[in-house]
Amino acid sequence: MSDTPSASDLTALRDIVRQFAEERDWQQFHTPKNLAMALSVEVAELVEHFQWLNTGEDHELDDKQRTGIRHELADSLVYLIRLADRVNVDLYDAVIEKMQLNREKYPVEKVKGKSRKYTEY
Repeated sequence: MSDTPSASDLTALRDIVRQFAEERDWQQFHTPKNLAMALSVEVAELVEHFQWLNTGEDHELDDKQRTGIRHELADSLVYLIRLADRVNVDLYDAVIEKMQLNREKYPVEKVKGKSRKYTEY
């Protein structure tokens, strides 16, 4: 696999996730609403790993925490991919489109090194 993700990498992940759900006859439960809710639960579980840390930087994490974070990130990505599949959103194209919009919204010359909301500039 290349160091740079491609649309084909996301398509391959989508196919793996889709097949997993189909083999278990879970399509009936994977409505967009249910998948969005499941995604938010997984993200909340991810946040729990960082909850009482100062910054969450690597030096604050032990191996068990790193493993938990890796698994929750994977769970979150699986639900995100599955949701995108169910609502016919090509995630690769959506990210490319959104990054262009973000470039326009957050021009480097205005926001570089700043953390304030774009409306405050």
